[in-house]
Amino acid sequence: MNASLPYPDVARLAHARGARATASGPVGTSAQAHRCAPTAPAAPAAPAAPAAPAAPATLTATLAAALTAALVLSGCATFSDDGGFAAVADAAHQRLGKSAVWARDDAAAQALAQARDALLAKPLDVDDAVQLTLLNHRGLQATYAELGIAEASLVQAGRLPNPRFSFQRVQGGGDVGIERTWGLDVVRLLTLPLASRVEARRFAQVQAQVTQAIVAQATLTRRAWIEAVAAHERVRILEQTRLATQAASELADGMARAGNFSAMRRLQANLVYADTAARLARAREQAGSAREHLARQMGLWGRQLDFTLPDRLPALPTTRPGWPHAEAQAMRERADIHAARAALAATASDLGLTRTTRFVNVLDTAYRDNSATGSPNERGYEISLEVPLFDWGGARVAGAEARYRQSLDRLADAAVAARADVRTRRAQALAAWEIAEHYRSTVLPLRRRVSDEMLLRYNGMLASVFDLLDDAREQRDTVLAYVDASADYWLAEAALRESVGGGDPGAAHAAGATSDTARAPTSQPALAPTPGNAVPTSPQPLPTHQSHRHGGGA
Repeated sequence: MNASLPYPDVARLAHARGARATASGPVGTSAQAHRCAPTAPAAPAAPAAPAAPAAPATLTATLAAALTAALVLSGCATFSDDGGFAAVADAAHQRLGKSAVWARDDAAAQALAQARDALLAKPLDVDDAVQLTLLNHRGLQATYAELGIAEASLVQAGRLPNPRFSFQRVQGGGDVGIERTWGLDVVRLLTLPLASRVEARRFAQVQAQVTQAIVAQATLTRRAWIEAVAAHERVRILEQTRLATQAASELADGMARAGNFSAMRRLQANLVYADTAARLARAREQAGSAREHLARQMGLWGRQLDFTLPDRLPALPTTRPGWPHAEAQAMRERADIHAARAALAATASDLGLTRTTRFVNVLDTAYRDNSATGSPNERGYEISLEVPLFDWGGARVAGAEARYRQSLDRLADAAVAARADVRTRRAQALAAWEIAEHYRSTVLPLRRRVSDEMLLRYNGMLASVFDLLDDAREQRDTVLAYVDASADYWLAEAALRESVGGGDPGAAHAAGATSDTARAPTSQPALAPTPGNAVPTSPQPLPTHQSHRHGGGA
């Protein structure tokens, strides 16, 4: 509806009331005359008789049409079984490939607890961590309640307005006047369908916002999992390096006591061991913090903290990912774009409602039953209409139009920002992949060849055991750099996932990536020897399938 489509019945009702006011004076004066005893001045009210039949007939037709439409609409104004969560769960599953569940009763909460325990019983890969977050995060459950609040507003908008009843008793001069009035807000009845559509738009906007919250929390969990696994991998590498430097330090002490080693070289070996121990302590602290951060994102506490993570990050994609359709995917799936579109639609509906009610903002109808001492009951109708004499509603319409233009510009700005964000995240992910791939295909093989040559020189008595241990420390630095580069890529890939809406940014990347997070890169070189085997005859490969478990709270 808009301002160019006035209500003809409302116009006739206003005209009828004007005729009554002209014939018998203001409404208040007329009502007061009905409450008092009959007097001679009441005779001038007779000219209003020709207009009286039109008002009840018009009112009856108007109320009948409005009441019929309102009853049909209010019959549909009921709460859904899932509170509108099914659409959100479907959108989350489409983008994340995981199931979101809203625990609205004790039975659902118990089922979620069982699903959580089943996931915690095995090592958590990144997909399991995301699924666990969607099932167990209490903050998300609180966000889901926004749907119930929005649905309550939607149902309320479709409910019929309550009628008003007023009772008045006046006594004076031995006479008693009683006035009873039943009233109904006609404007609210007439605008009930449009108001329901406005609330439906807002409900869709809340659904988009809840979906965005799910995607954002899934991204936080994915990042936390990558950081926790990478931190543990650094600890494992430094632990092996500490054993090697400890063996070198003890060997230097023994040779110095035998007089075969200088004090300078002994101090250098001791310093390397002390520095490695300090780096290991720092790495353990960072790993503990990363693990706690992951537990927080998954909503775990107490005995639930005794979860297991893989030893290594997933292997890099074997081919360079392209993601050619990332921008188009973002326009389809980003929740903020959906929310901006829903906001624009809601603002457009608000504009239509404002235009509809700019002239007639207050229109009430009432049934009156008056009685006075010694007089028969008087029954009739009363219509109350706000006359747009000073305020024609132009300011409200101008404000609504400005808000509509504002929503339109915000949607366009959100689309431009989303495209720029996708391009930035894609460039960062590609750069991170190229760096990590350079380490995997070039730096790591070269480091392995250097280690092999050093081992040959040692076997040929051309290098000492200290040279071999020094080479092991250099291996440590190279492997740590590769772990950092690999973690940077997976973090950048997680950011790109978020920028396109939470889903896989491209089939080409999905084909190259592995879903088995326990698989380790095959090009990782050997680390330093351990005290039990300080002089190896061949490089010792790292284990490829291990898990680590830490105890949780009570």
